[in-house]
Order: sequence, then C-alpha cells, then structure tokens
Amino acid sequence: MTRTKYHESLDILKRDVKDMGKLATEAIDNSIKALKELDKELAKTVIDGDQPIDDYEMKIEKSISQIIALQSPTAGDMRFVTSCLKIAIDIERMSDLAANIAEITERMEGDHVKPLVDIPKMAEIASIMLEQAMVAFENSDVELAEATAKKDDEIDSLFHAIEKELIDMMIEDDSIITNASHLLFVLRYIERIGDHACNICESIVYIADAQRKDLN
Repeated sequence: MTRTKYHESLDILKRDVKDMGKLATEAIDNSIKALKELDKELAKTVIDGDQPIDDYEMKIEKSISQIIALQSPTAGDMRFVTSCLKIAIDIERMSDLAANIAEITERMEGDHVKPLVDIPKMAEIASIMLEQAMVAFENSDVELAEATAKKDDEIDSLFHAIEKELIDMMIEDDSIITNASHLLFVLRYIERIGDHACNICESIVYIADAQRKDLN
C-alpha cells in the first residue's frame, strides 16, 4: 500500500463512519415516528435497516485491520483508526437500540397509555447528539463534542421524570401495565442511545487531544 493509497484509505474510513452515523440517525428518528404513530410497517423498515448498518461495521473493522497490517500508522493516525472502530461499535449498538424500539412498536396493541410528547422529545435530543457528534468527528471539534455530551443530562432528566409518571400510572390502573411497560423499555433504550453518543464524543476528544475524558 503506497502512502497515497494509505491516506485514501483513511479518508474512506472516515467517510464510512459518517455514512454509518447518518443511517443510525435515520433509524432512531424513524423508530420513534413508528412508535408515536403505531406504524408497524415503518417499524419493520427500521428493523430491516439494521443489517446495512451491521455491514458497515464489518467493513470498517476489515479496513482498519488492513491499514494496521499493511502500514505503520503514526501515533495520531493510530488514535484515529482505533477510535473509528470504537465509534462504529457505538453506532451499531445505537442502531440495535432503534431496532429494539421498532420491535416494541410491532408488539404494541391498542392505543398509547399517554400522549407521546416527552418520549419523542427525549429521542430527538438523542438523535441530535448523534448528528452533532458526527459533525464533531468530521472536523475533530473537541468543543462541539464536549457540548454535545452535556445534552445527555437533558435525556437523563426526562428519563427519570417519565419513568416516575409511568410507574405512578401503573399503580393507579393495572390494566395499562403491558403497554406502559413497553414504554419503560423505550425509555431505557433512548437513555442508552444517549450514553453511546457520549462515548462517541469521548472518542473524538481522544482523536484530537490524545486525552481520555469521561464525558458521560
């Protein structure tokens, strides 16, 4: 592998990670849209769309193995390459969580136990976090990465408030336990999506500054 091809491989790797992030962002947005509208066809689309994201992860892993095996990356490039793998793993897990939300939509029967306003708001924050993290990744923007990670506090605050509301509702009316429990799982999945976005932000800081920061 010539040095020109080496740098081209790094550029392709970066592009693949960004493209993977775009697909995961769409999956998160569509999973919540499907949940809100109880759209089982859209939910199936989200579930089916998880495989292409898995394929991206395998492609990225293979690319990284080739780069490391055929070249001797500098310290900075090695940070970038290894962090790309970590970011890809986080994105793949976010996609899995979006698929989990879609699977809940497929299992839901009847109407929602409450108007879905705050749960979509929580998911929107998580989606924006991933979108901004990808911008920070593209530009090695530490300031944006750190600011993005701070949004996780908003997700955590909404999580605790909605969780309490749903539990109180189940105590008052046990007929809603099944659907309310589904929403509790959705809350947990969105909260974990936010955590993975924080992990990506940490990787971006490491790429740029060679510092391991706990942003979660």
